[in-house]
Amino acid sequence: MNAEQENRKQGRPTHHYWIALIAALTVIGLIVSGILPRIQARANLRRETQEMALASVAVIHPRRAPASPEIVLPANVQAFIDAPIYARTNGYLKKWYVDIGSRVKAGQLLAEIDTPEVNQALGQARADLATAEANLNLSRITAERYKDLLKTDSVSKQDADNAAGDYAAKQAIVHSAEANVRRLEDLHSFQKIYAPFTGVITARNTDVGALIDSGAGGGPRTELFHIVQPDKLRVYVNVPEAYSQAAKPGLTADLSLAEFPGRRFQGKLVRTANAIDSNTRTLLVEIDVDNPTGTLLSGAYAEVHLKLPGANSSLILPVNALLFRSEGLRVATVPDGQHAELKPVTLGHDFGSEVEVVSGLNGDETVIVSPPDSLVSGQAVRIVQTPASGALQ
Repeated sequence: MNAEQENRKQGRPTHHYWIALIAALTVIGLIVSGILPRIQARANLRRETQEMALASVAVIHPRRAPASPEIVLPANVQAFIDAPIYARTNGYLKKWYVDIGSRVKAGQLLAEIDTPEVNQALGQARADLATAEANLNLSRITAERYKDLLKTDSVSKQDADNAAGDYAAKQAIVHSAEANVRRLEDLHSFQKIYAPFTGVITARNTDVGALIDSGAGGGPRTELFHIVQPDKLRVYVNVPEAYSQAAKPGLTADLSLAEFPGRRFQGKLVRTANAIDSNTRTLLVEIDVDNPTGTLLSGAYAEVHLKLPGANSSLILPVNALLFRSEGLRVATVPDGQHAELKPVTLGHDFGSEVEVVSGLNGDETVIVSPPDSLVSGQAVRIVQTPASGALQ
């Protein structure tokens, strides 16, 4: 009995040790099972926060335009010759013979002006000329007589010189009177208005009885008619600077007008301004179009289709890929798939929903569509999709 009690006494410490160890492990397990999920949840939250902080972007690839693109530019159609017709004399309109839309020949009578004041002045000038000629004739006879009398010393040399000088003065008076008559005859001839060239009357700004002022006295001039020559038309186009080197005389150009759907009229580029307009950064060119039947009307709006050979191959991007910054136009790219890079670009033609990029991109870039306004170079981004509708492959 004493031996069993002794063995029990020796085994108690070992039993208590295992109980304490199990209790400690249990407590540690409870602590670990409670802390680890929190640590993992915090790590997940931190990771999700970092991922959500990245700008989610959609990307596309630029589309390369043809090497010889056809550019479409707005244009103004003008008659090859366009001129207002003014009066050269004062009076009242007596009669007009043509109206708007009339086709006239060169030299055709358009209107007549009644010029009573010019008529009276012409009559007076002719009378003054007759008086001057009569005085000249008398002075000539006197000078010839004095010249003959001087040979016999019947008159003094001074009297003969006076007679010769008076004759020369009378000649000058006659020449002046003749010039005045011719001037008034020209004014009198201006009472008839003739067409300066073959064309069409596009405006008649006067009527019978209207006061006509030539503007010679400082008053406002009266434009009687407006005439154009529509058989050949001038079409002026402003070509963007990026295409200025390719726009050379001799190129063919097609015109399209809204009133002729599906129809094109051929013209030829004949000259350029040889200078870039500093306000619009464009080159003014002239295209001539034959219009023998008068189908095209002067003053019309048209679109010119220009094919520029040898033009640099360009890229096409949607307009929502552009960033307008104070330092200039930029396009956001993702070269490494994780960070944004802003590149300066130069635009060519604006096609409405798309624009042409003539410099700044190589064509193999991944371009961000609708980039955030706050986007900066080096900023981390996350590519979420490539929009099928906006992709330009």
